[in-house]
Amino acid sequence: MSKYYISPILEKIRKSSLSNDLQYAHEAAIDYIDKLDGRSVFPSESSIKNLSIFDEELDNKPCSGKEVLDLLHNYGSPATVTQTSGRYFGFVVGGILPSALTSKWLTDVWDQNSAMYVMSPVAAKIEEVTEKWLVDILDLPEETVAGFVNGSSTAITIGLNTGRNYVYNNLGYDVIRDGLSGAPKIKIIVGEDAHSTVYKALSILGLGNDNLVKVPVDDQGRMLADKMPELDKSTLLVLQAGNVNTGSFDPFDKICKKAKDAGAYIHIDGAFGLWANACDKLKHLTKGMEYADSWSTDGHKTLNVPYDSGIVFSRHRDMLVNSMHMTGSYIILSDQRDSMLYTSDMSRRARAIDVWATLKGLGRDGVNELVYELHQKAVYFGDLLREAGLEILNDIVFNQLLVRYESDEKTEKLISEVQKSGVCWLGGAKHKGKSVMRISVSSYKTTYEDVKMSAEDIIRIAKTL
Repeated sequence: MSKYYISPILEKIRKSSLSNDLQYAHEAAIDYIDKLDGRSVFPSESSIKNLSIFDEELDNKPCSGKEVLDLLHNYGSPATVTQTSGRYFGFVVGGILPSALTSKWLTDVWDQNSAMYVMSPVAAKIEEVTEKWLVDILDLPEETVAGFVNGSSTAITIGLNTGRNYVYNNLGYDVIRDGLSGAPKIKIIVGEDAHSTVYKALSILGLGNDNLVKVPVDDQGRMLADKMPELDKSTLLVLQAGNVNTGSFDPFDKICKKAKDAGAYIHIDGAFGLWANACDKLKHLTKGMEYADSWSTDGHKTLNVPYDSGIVFSRHRDMLVNSMHMTGSYIILSDQRDSMLYTSDMSRRARAIDVWATLKGLGRDGVNELVYELHQKAVYFGDLLREAGLEILNDIVFNQLLVRYESDEKTEKLISEVQKSGVCWLGGAKHKGKSVMRISVSSYKTTYEDVKMSAEDIIRIAKTL
């Protein structure tokens, strides 16, 4: 083989001890976890300043795995936001349950591409099982299939793409073959408080935003059913399970059956709220959503799966597959599950295994209790703040709180000071034109003591303003 080139660098990497590097990574990870609870939720100014060490030219020569890990742990770890702690309430981001974190370490070593069965039989099998578990837990129609994508934005886009094609098919127009340029006009209906990802998805799909019919909502962001325009088979209707600010749910029981009977296509954006249907005591919030045609959610938010875990559900398998299908002489489809048929990407990590590990680690009862406990902690948080004189602007139906302190100026100042304090971290938003503190309770790590400690810090700071 001497006449063929052998890279000295790659030869050195091949002969290096991967097991030693993995052991060092394990020690660094344990060190990070052991120090997690004692850290400020947001990194200090000095830790952020030290990130300048990464501002360097790329070396010509390689460095060892240990050197890479040293930089990441010594300078990266202190500058992380501890979203995996129990006092991070800034966005609906959840946490990582132990069963998924540990299994992810192993499956990262597997490094499976889950596009087709022939590329990874284990990924295909676990994805098939996970789909069945999710459809069962979420009580979706039996014929529902799932696609595992990188986030809820992609899940919404795929759901609405399938819906667009479904509506055009109802109108006798093949949009996949003939494109949008000569397509008949369809009616797209959203609530006035629809999430921005819905608008992004519609833009990507070439449906625009000026063509939308926006249905008025109440003070909680719930669509007003009696303000719904006429529905028919040319309608693409987008509803919401979990308003991004208030956590409220559209009245599916008053809308979905009528929309279904009229021939409309219904998509439900349930990035974090879809999981209410897996909770016995919160299932009333989602009554009627079973009439929908597709649903989208994010495993990381409420279920506490690792990031990169969006899921799109569709009760129209053939339409979804037709919308996502690609061909090539090198593609080897099988009579087993070929995952690429249900998503927009081909090369993709085996992300369904993270969902499977989370569900396996929790069990049906664990999922039920996780969702309800998050809600109860949000209620407790609201009770503490309300008793101290802060105003709670929303009905706490799920895991979201909107808090206001006297005026826009004081509310914004309170948010800023709480963020600087480091006891907890939360963000701000605008609700009905008012500045509000937005609190999202979404991590299994959050305890009632975490809530109490965070509320006390907020109240302490409020009294100084």
